[in-house]
Amino acid sequence: MSLSKQKGVVRYFLQTHFLNLISRVPMIWTSINKASCMLSSVPVLSWLPRYSLRDNAIGDLISGISVGIMHLPQGMAYALLAAVPPVFGLYSSFYPILIYFIFGSSKHISVGTYAVMSVMIGGVTERLAPDTNFMMYDNATNQSMVDVLARDTERVKVAAAVTFLSGLFQMLLGLVQFGFVVTYLSEPLVRGYTTGAAIHVIVSQLKYTFGISPKRHSGPFALIFTVIEVCYLVPETNIGTLVVSLVSIIGLVMVKELNTYLGKKLPVPIPVELLGIIIATVVSWQVNLEGEYGVEVVGEIPSGLQPPVMPTASLFGQVIGDAFALSVVGYGIAISLGRIFALKYGYKVDSNQELIALGLSNTIGGVFQCFAISCSMSRTMVQESTGGKTQVASALSAMVILVIMLWIGALFEELPKAVLAAIIYVNLQGMMKQFMDIPTLWKSNKVDMLVWVATLILTVLFNPDIGLAASIAFSMLTVNEIPGVVIFRSSATLYFANAEMYQDALAEKVRSQELLCTTQAYFDKLSKRLTCFASILLCAYGERDRHLEEGSKPDSTLPRAIILELSPVNFLDTVGVKTLRNVSRLHALISILLNLLTCSASLPPSISLYVL
Repeated sequence: MSLSKQKGVVRYFLQTHFLNLISRVPMIWTSINKASCMLSSVPVLSWLPRYSLRDNAIGDLISGISVGIMHLPQGMAYALLAAVPPVFGLYSSFYPILIYFIFGSSKHISVGTYAVMSVMIGGVTERLAPDTNFMMYDNATNQSMVDVLARDTERVKVAAAVTFLSGLFQMLLGLVQFGFVVTYLSEPLVRGYTTGAAIHVIVSQLKYTFGISPKRHSGPFALIFTVIEVCYLVPETNIGTLVVSLVSIIGLVMVKELNTYLGKKLPVPIPVELLGIIIATVVSWQVNLEGEYGVEVVGEIPSGLQPPVMPTASLFGQVIGDAFALSVVGYGIAISLGRIFALKYGYKVDSNQELIALGLSNTIGGVFQCFAISCSMSRTMVQESTGGKTQVASALSAMVILVIMLWIGALFEELPKAVLAAIIYVNLQGMMKQFMDIPTLWKSNKVDMLVWVATLILTVLFNPDIGLAASIAFSMLTVNEIPGVVIFRSSATLYFANAEMYQDALAEKVRSQELLCTTQAYFDKLSKRLTCFASILLCAYGERDRHLEEGSKPDSTLPRAIILELSPVNFLDTVGVKTLRNVSRLHALISILLNLLTCSASLPPSISLYVL
């Protein structure tokens, strides 16, 4: 149908059917807008009333208990990384999870303590509250010693302040629709960064493995200086601590491998970490590891919950840079994992809503003296594999932690810190296996390999926050832009589940979503927005008529050509083909040339005939 005929049909339709509705449009739109705004801002209101007990309850219950059991050892272990008492890891596994349950848009990810975030916070707390600031003289031994209580109190304040501020950054970015920032965190960059951060984590835990007390180093090359000092202090190793560490690591690895081997035969994985801390606590209590062998233990774990306390505002100026880095890293990891499961199960994760959800989790968590959280791959995999289908599983895992904090936590006061360090080492296996990305990327994309290696080196040589900024800068330098040409590459294949997200991402990339709407697409979009149906439609056609009739030049801000890089697309279903065809047709109407690049051998050679 020609453009003039389409205009005639639309105008007739408006005159005969919609004139009587126009007067009621403002009232209708106000009601719809309020309801949709509430549902989109608080996702739990849209899905919880439709929650199916028959289909989801059993799976969510089993998953929630399984993940809750994992939160206990991981929360305590990652608190060591953050340089705060272990009980604050339990708080961080409770309050933020409940907030994300209400505001999060992903059904499957498990938020809570995360190794990379914890080590970044540990760098801040140890920098602003070092041991040297809390030295006191012991008259009994005539030696100087650290006032551990005062030091830990100050470090908790620092952790809460940087967490609160990072949450504010995330909320602000979400409110201004800044979710697209994740596009600057490519997969090679994220994997190289998490591998480098994992090395920082390992080095930070060596003092608990060997039972030594190295000095804290900060700034560039701090990790190298720390390794040198650890090597210097190795002769002072506490043998009891080292034995506990080795036995714990070997036991945890063996049972985890057994879990992998029997994965399909076991209804739920063996809770190896929980069993590990229970056995270690009993042995430590019976043998008196602290008194007889000098093995450092967790110490006092207070029962109950902490009252809310506003963070110390005077610290904000000292942690603002760290807070922004935490906000970006935490969001990037969570949204990346959330999109993986969204594609797998055919739903959409709202990137801006995720920013708001994580921001609220961290902001409110900071008030309750938690440290910054993100998404854990290991817990998420357990949550999904044990049958978890909604965030009800996460809420149930928080209830497990609540029970532990109220009645059981004090039983783990004799737990050796070396066991918590062993849990951290074993949980970093997956990150260390990412070194295998290097030969794979060498064969597939040498530029991506360069980004991966450079990110790793920059993160190892500098602190994780400075390393992230330098890595992003380096990654952007590897992009060679051609004026007037946009190259678009999706990291996933194109099929029915992500077709809409593919089009949205492409429209955002070229910054011309409104101009890319053709007649039918424009009608479909406007039919859902009754308020502007008549005025916008007629104005759009009037502007388009003048554009066509006056022969004005195309907008110089629009690209002349778009290249779709399709190397990740190994198959196309009918929806995928239709999506590419629509994209080609829409761009053709505004004189933008579309090209397909590096199509997979599994795609039909004639794909361009169906699409272009």
